[in-house]
Amino acid sequence: MDALGNPVRLLAGPGQQNDMAQAHDLIVGLHAEHVIADRAYDADNLMDTIFDQGGKPVIPPRRHRRHRHRYNKTIYKERNIIERFFAKLKHFRRVATRYDKLLANFLGFVKIAAIALCIK
Repeated sequence: MDALGNPVRLLAGPGQQNDMAQAHDLIVGLHAEHVIADRAYDADNLMDTIFDQGGKPVIPPRRHRRHRHRYNKTIYKERNIIERFFAKLKHFRRVATRYDKLLANFLGFVKIAAIALCIK
């Protein structure tokens, strides 16, 4: 997402796969000042990738970490823009219920729904 809540890149994986598996591929090549994510994305390799690209991770540390890193709580509050986009995306019935069995077809309809939201 950019600062206005518009999607920059969309990736999808199989339904049983963890979201963290796609996170690295999602941010490679994107240069952002801040990368906002929730606690589930607190992983050293993802943080290193963000730092290598010149960005700052705004990810709260997981509870099991021995050395908790700092994050900007003010910027983290902007994560609701991302959550609102996904809530709007789920208004499209075909996306919310995932009628399509093939990932390529489903991702195509997600992109169509995202385009429709961007041109509103």
